[in-house]
Amino acid sequence: MIEFAKKDKLSLKSCIGIAAVLSGYISFSMPVTAAQAENAKPVNKAWALPALILNDLNGKEHNLYEWRGKVIMLNFWATWCGPCQIEIPYFMKYQQHYAGQGLQIIGIGLDETQKLRNYARTLGINYPILRTGPEQHYALLNQWGDPSAVLPFTVIIDREGRLVFRQIGVFNDEAFETIVKPLLE
Repeated sequence: MIEFAKKDKLSLKSCIGIAAVLSGYISFSMPVTAAQAENAKPVNKAWALPALILNDLNGKEHNLYEWRGKVIMLNFWATWCGPCQIEIPYFMKYQQHYAGQGLQIIGIGLDETQKLRNYARTLGINYPILRTGPEQHYALLNQWGDPSAVLPFTVIIDREGRLVFRQIGVFNDEAFETIVKPLLE
């Protein structure tokens, strides 16, 4: 694995992360920052975290707070991420069927704007895609609970802003039925 990592300029951390994703999804709940872990008071409210303000693919600024009162599926992804490509059609289906019940999926693209724009247009993604610059990727993923920076990564936020679920890896129908659907009823 190390030889592969050197050859393809992937970090050992990335290879381990890919192996974790390929072996199945991992779900967990953990403190957002080391300081919070020391105080044994993990953040459990999205609105207690620093404001998530990012531009969409057309350059318009959005604040996560705009979707307050909805059940939010915050999904971190990239165009080069195979598992991300697997789950996006499912997210489109969820958004189409459950938007009227208060579901809002928000994609956070960790890629170049043009690549994200082309991918979103090709698939016809029906939910907002926000973008972050490469200098923010790791800090943003860590802030939301993915210190390993493995993609895809999904955070579920209930109508009251509580962080109810975090998952590294493909978010499938079973997870949607078990975690998200009850929040919509």
